[in-house]
Amino acid sequence: MKTEFLTPDLFQQPAVKQATINGKAYEIKPGETILSFVRRHFEHNYIPTLCDAPNLEAFGSCRVCSVEVSRPGNGGVRTVASCHTPVEEGMIIATESESIQKLRKNIVELVLTDHPLDCLTCEVNGNCELQDVAGRVGIRSVRYPEGKNHLDRKKDLSHPYMTSDLSKCIMCYRCVRACDEVQGQLVLSVMGRGFDSQIIKGMNQSFMESDCVSCGACAQACPTSAISDVFQSKALVGQDKVRTVCTYCGVGCNLEVSVKSGKILSIQAPYDAAVNQGHTCLKGRYAFRFYNHPERLQYPQIRKNGVLERVTWDEAYEYIANKLTEIKNKYGADSIGGISSARCTNEENYLMQKFIRAVIGTNNIDGCARVCHSPTALGLQRTFGTGAATNSIEDLKYANAIMIIGANPTDGHPVTGAKLRQFAMKGKTTIVLDPRKTEIVKYATHHLQLRPGTNVAVLNMMLYYIIQEDLVDKNFIDTRTEGFQDFKENILKLDIDKLEAVSGVPREQAKAAAIAYATAGNAMSFHGLGVTEHYQGTFSVMLIADLAMITGNIGKRGCGVNPLRGQNNVQGMADMGVQPYQGAGYMDVMLPDIQEKYSKFYGVEMTKVAGMKMPEMYNAAIAGEFKAMWVMGEDMAQSDPNTTKVVKALESLDLLVVQELFMTETAKYAHVVLPGASFLEKDGTFTNGERRIQKVLQVVKPIGEAKVDGQIVVDIMNKMGYKQADYDAKSLLEEIAQIVPFFAGVKWDELGASGKQWPVLADGTDTPVLHLDTFKRGKGKFVFKDYVETPEILNHAEKFPYILTTNRVLEHYNAGTMTRRTGNAVIIDEDILMINMEDALKNGIEEGDMVFLESARGHVEIKAHITDEVKPGILSTTFHFPELQLNVVTSDVSDEIAMCPEYKVVSVRIRKAEMVVL
Repeated sequence: MKTEFLTPDLFQQPAVKQATINGKAYEIKPGETILSFVRRHFEHNYIPTLCDAPNLEAFGSCRVCSVEVSRPGNGGVRTVASCHTPVEEGMIIATESESIQKLRKNIVELVLTDHPLDCLTCEVNGNCELQDVAGRVGIRSVRYPEGKNHLDRKKDLSHPYMTSDLSKCIMCYRCVRACDEVQGQLVLSVMGRGFDSQIIKGMNQSFMESDCVSCGACAQACPTSAISDVFQSKALVGQDKVRTVCTYCGVGCNLEVSVKSGKILSIQAPYDAAVNQGHTCLKGRYAFRFYNHPERLQYPQIRKNGVLERVTWDEAYEYIANKLTEIKNKYGADSIGGISSARCTNEENYLMQKFIRAVIGTNNIDGCARVCHSPTALGLQRTFGTGAATNSIEDLKYANAIMIIGANPTDGHPVTGAKLRQFAMKGKTTIVLDPRKTEIVKYATHHLQLRPGTNVAVLNMMLYYIIQEDLVDKNFIDTRTEGFQDFKENILKLDIDKLEAVSGVPREQAKAAAIAYATAGNAMSFHGLGVTEHYQGTFSVMLIADLAMITGNIGKRGCGVNPLRGQNNVQGMADMGVQPYQGAGYMDVMLPDIQEKYSKFYGVEMTKVAGMKMPEMYNAAIAGEFKAMWVMGEDMAQSDPNTTKVVKALESLDLLVVQELFMTETAKYAHVVLPGASFLEKDGTFTNGERRIQKVLQVVKPIGEAKVDGQIVVDIMNKMGYKQADYDAKSLLEEIAQIVPFFAGVKWDELGASGKQWPVLADGTDTPVLHLDTFKRGKGKFVFKDYVETPEILNHAEKFPYILTTNRVLEHYNAGTMTRRTGNAVIIDEDILMINMEDALKNGIEEGDMVFLESARGHVEIKAHITDEVKPGILSTTFHFPELQLNVVTSDVSDEIAMCPEYKVVSVRIRKAEMVVL
């Protein structure tokens, strides 16, 4: 037998590649520029820059970052811009040679000749990058004669948020690049050449006249105060900075809030945030002034003789406790229920469901997920075993194709929407299924403009062609799934002629989109309320899951099924047990072993009776069987469909308690109104749409006598005899980790700046991608469902031939309770009705006319906006403004399984409203 010996060469490690900085060698990494290489080993401003920003591509326009480079044995020395020059092995870099210092100083001196030297009165004095760089390169005087500032003109103060003073522009292009690379809006550009070059908005318009979406990316990027905002967000006035998480949509942007003397001054977006990387939308950055608005509720009130009167907290608690006890004793615990809120923290939602279950003794607990993403949770639980997003938004970098179904992310989820738009703008395969021509459609590869309510029909068409073209992932299906054979047989029996006719989508379009998705390699799907808020919402979600499984687009980077959660903590609210059939951690409350588990943990016997969903609570209240409701941060009287019915239910209650920030439409019917706290006034955690648990930190104290919502719930729990410690986010998170399996390793002190994605294991390891090797339920389950017409159309289409679908605008958030009390209301101040030109002509309606919009339930008058965004026969509007009460016309037809209302299909008729002559 031959003996082999290991030679010394086999033990040697690959040589470390190095480059030299000012005479000392340092390790280099692949893909580094000279600037990033130097910054990794030295402080950030070791090499000065003016056109560089953390979230922008290298540009090289200012040349202030210039360095000298050479190689051993090569006498030649070159001057290069370090920001975009790759570092190479053996490179000798000199950052502070005499010639480099002279060059930098000369560049900055030339910039200053065309810049006002009014530093002491400038809003960014002390936080101006030009000022810092001038000091860094040693400017003490300017040798060149002062030039006439070629942009010496008035400030642009036309906008409620954005401002500009382009006399202070240094033409670094950072604002233009931020608008292009970060937001993708392409509003800012450069006009002119040479010394006449200048930044312009749109077609050389004001901010207000342009297509600016007020995201503030340009203002944050600007190194001077050439572009800023009304809050002077870059000013330094001795403020503290507190990092927290946005209260609006499910993206979960990190915010850096500047506060001084208990007053919020401004908000910026931290560059190191995993979610938003220095970006946010106008709601997160600018729509914060609601927190101390004069209309904020500041003290408890009880209705006496039909009028709400101010009372003390003790009086309010005494009244509520006595009334709840009386109702419970007389009618039973199941005559009481609670509605929790996605605007509240995980800890507060956990307490709310605990109060209803452990103190009241009923499973009648529900929340706003019922009216938005309850079909997502049920659909994904039944197919995958877990009702949440499978992947992270970061996975877009690994994706070859995206499919956006029933969502308008540039309006509803702006930061994620900007990333999706950037993906599409780069020419990558983008498939959109939507009745409207949303903003991303103009960049999309495929747009399937289906009739509202026919998602199941179109998804089945796509599945049909994937099977017919033999584009299925056989290995994935065989090893990871079950039920495929029956599913396949049912799909191939479908009548494509019927599906094509009912959906309005030509089969060739459906086939092309299906092939593009199936052959992409890595394809991510994103869906919104245009999928879930339908009669067949849950089945639509299941079919999206089927598409992922049949093509193997699950359990890896750059793919998966990713719901775009509508509200900031709708995911966390459901995680915490705010649903009548599942407790904290999604455990089935009707199973004996789960009942025993919760009973032991909460120290009281759990009820064995199923709870009611929100629509069932309304029905029971009208029937006289449901007597009391506690509402924390929900405005059902404005945001839920069929307003007349909702109001009737609220008026039927013996006790309605509402915790709120403002006197909402729902609060107006309350017997007790309690002032809660905004996200800026409390600690806790939010869980965003990608399962990321993030810290929410208190910035200011609650206004007036208002209390943290969790403390209000704790107070009433104790008042009614259940011992519960005062609200403390850290200790409550510890309690949650003991009962919610996928929070097992979540610790307040370990969440860090960007949080962790559940499930978080006991050792603290989190999970960016679900279902890597196996599904939560074992094998993924294929579920077939044929298209069924909604009862709304079957029952009302003859008298009401148009279909109304609902949507959201960028500037406002659901019922608009908060945004209507900010500058956003200056930009958009009313709901409008989108109508196709063909329908407008047929009904004698012109742009701006008032339209009489009527359904089987009621009518409203709304202003017309004529557009090709919707097809003939389709109308669309929002319901942000209570003055309109749009939900008077919407239907309470709901999803077959989850009971999510069908906001997206409403049979209506229209005519031009009659003029009222005074």
